[in-house]
Amino acid sequence: MALRIVASRPDPAIVTLPWSTPLDEWTDDYVVPLPRGLSRHIVRIVRLKDRTYAIKETQESIAFREYRLLRDLQREGLPAVVPQGVVSGRVDRAGEELPATLITEHLRFSLPYRSLFAHGMTADNLPSLIDAIVVLPVRLHLAGFYWGDVSLSNVLFRRSAGGFSAYLVDAETGELHDRVSERMREHDITIGTENIFAELMDLRASGAVGTEVDGFAIITRLREQYGALWAELTDEEAFSATEMWRIESRIERLNDLGFDVDELDIVTDFDGDRVRIQPKVVELGHHRRELQSLTGMNVEDARARRLLNDPAAYTAHFDPGREDKHRSPTSG
Repeated sequence: MALRIVASRPDPAIVTLPWSTPLDEWTDDYVVPLPRGLSRHIVRIVRLKDRTYAIKETQESIAFREYRLLRDLQREGLPAVVPQGVVSGRVDRAGEELPATLITEHLRFSLPYRSLFAHGMTADNLPSLIDAIVVLPVRLHLAGFYWGDVSLSNVLFRRSAGGFSAYLVDAETGELHDRVSERMREHDITIGTENIFAELMDLRASGAVGTEVDGFAIITRLREQYGALWAELTDEEAFSATEMWRIESRIERLNDLGFDVDELDIVTDFDGDRVRIQPKVVELGHHRRELQSLTGMNVEDARARRLLNDPAAYTAHFDPGREDKHRSPTSG
């Protein structure tokens, strides 16, 4: 059987890896001791020159399916690991077949949740961690992606302006649709609360976060925060024609959450006395893109918002005559 490598951005050095050896037998000549999360599959992190990859053994059909899903998410600009390729047709020295592998780029400066606690994070940081993971399924659902296995183990976290940003690391159970139904969203959140509760109890049992963790309060926060964010992004809002300021207010609230409004559906009644608005297309990254256009800096959205707030607050303080002084520093 011939070795087959399918890659979106081929790295010739990948060919030099010991593909005839089972992944769990790879040595330190290739494997680097970077933290990795729990996985039902064998996963190794390798460094080739100046690039680092995560390699996962799985079935060939599953590897190609996940590879294509991750490519779709990448094209949509969604927070997920970047797929590099699939290696199939592996055999060992005795001619026995070996599992196919999915290769993704290692997400720099990211850590799995267990490593965060191993590096000194406490239970006080859990609300910020949950807030980060809430944004992730909201973004995926808006893009039509049904996750199927929401959990802390399937996410990598980056620190971002005092909080965290979450990235999808396992899309094996995912599905991409034109839209995600309410039933599918509810199933994702239900699975997420069950998985995360179990993971938090496991952390508490290990002594990593102490006995004061209230698992029920944490998963209640997850469900409530998800519902509030989804409603802010998608709910229809009705008001009188004398309250047109509420259109800008709605946009500013979305911007403060880090989302852009690409289109608003604005409908008035026959007499023009009532107005109804609903955001049509929203996506995360308003502040990051604004800062990048102004300075060329590419940072996480929360940090970009903080950086943009400083000059805006300075201007508002020293130039109170500006016409837009009533607007939020982070409004669109």
